[in-house]
Amino acid sequence: MPATVLIGLGWGDEGKGRIIDYLAPQHDLVVRFNGGPNAGHTVKVNDRVFKFHLLPSGMLYPDKVCVIANGVVLDVDTMRRELEEVRGAQERHAQLFVSDRCHLILPFHKILDLVEEKARGKRRLGTTGQGIGPVFADKISRKGIRVGDLFHPGTLKEKLENLLQEKNKLLTLVFGENPLDFYEVYEKLLEDGEFLRPFVTDTLLLLQKAYRDGKSILLEGAQGALLDHELGTYPFVTSTSPMAGMVSLGSGLGPHQVDRIIGVVKAYATRVGTGPFPTELVEGIGQYLRDRGGEYGTTTGRPRRCGWFDVPAIKYVIYPNSPDELVITKLDVLSGLEELKICVGYHLEGKEFPGLPAAFEEFEKLEPVYETLPGWKEDISRARRLRDLPREAIGYIKFLEQALEVPISLVSVGPSREQMIEI
Repeated sequence: MPATVLIGLGWGDEGKGRIIDYLAPQHDLVVRFNGGPNAGHTVKVNDRVFKFHLLPSGMLYPDKVCVIANGVVLDVDTMRRELEEVRGAQERHAQLFVSDRCHLILPFHKILDLVEEKARGKRRLGTTGQGIGPVFADKISRKGIRVGDLFHPGTLKEKLENLLQEKNKLLTLVFGENPLDFYEVYEKLLEDGEFLRPFVTDTLLLLQKAYRDGKSILLEGAQGALLDHELGTYPFVTSTSPMAGMVSLGSGLGPHQVDRIIGVVKAYATRVGTGPFPTELVEGIGQYLRDRGGEYGTTTGRPRRCGWFDVPAIKYVIYPNSPDELVITKLDVLSGLEELKICVGYHLEGKEFPGLPAAFEEFEKLEPVYETLPGWKEDISRARRLRDLPREAIGYIKFLEQALEVPISLVSVGPSREQMIEI
């Protein structure tokens, strides 16, 4: 049975977790295929809120199979904490599998992430400090340690000795930090291996078998397409690809095995940390959106920057992701505003600018071109059908649908499972 991919089309924090949770009952497997613990997916069930950084957002469904596939970098402590939280909340939950090819986030990755960010000074990237950049650097330079290495102590010891020798030199001689003790790190990895052992398998083969058996597979993307290191706002990007095309590399499912791509975007724009943000609202309405939307990072707790919806930015990443449909989240947050603005284009030095700039310096000079739409006063959190919405809210949805040239299939009007409108 074909697979469905759900990705974010902004700078992350689009509300993918709760959409995965909403769609999970229609699927047999829920799969994380990229990113790591820098991604926070929030799911609200009844009055309880779960914040998943590594576990797939389908973990709360007892009859599902959840998979952390090879494209994910794994922090074992984070996985352990989240699994304990799920087990503490309900006796039965999804069955979990972890790829033996996942790269491991080690203690020095987190330390290096923080000290390297500090050393950048004014050019800080806004990293979450979870070790993501350093672990992907080791992965690409072919010296990383993977989950499968944990079950071969001799090989693990040799690889760790070489890697830790290099990292300790970097920590002590360049950054003035204390060195890490080899045996402390090594023993911890052996313990992690025993914890992971019941979950570990070749997830490529698992997913291929599920596909051949006619199972329905839902693939959960992390981060957002505007953070892609190829086409996003470089260098203020993430180290893994959040694009739909990452599915094959990160899970082992082939491109022709995916027939539905869903893009998720907020009804307004947000961004955590530094980086270009053409439609940012610093005070006033920006603070209003932050307060009403609870816009604080799931992973870092940092306040998110808020602004108007940016059509040209979203459309730029719609092209390479080719979503079949869109989901708009947090429409309810816009209630109470007399008028709403939508960025429909850019000017650079007085001339129309197509697409997104490659140079950060050009981003700083962009002037958004806005369309103004009427707002609405009504509380829409109880709306369950399109016709329950005020005409201004319907007009806002229709404007976005026309501007983005992709049909909108689902709109969320609150954080709970039932606060959805199918279009």
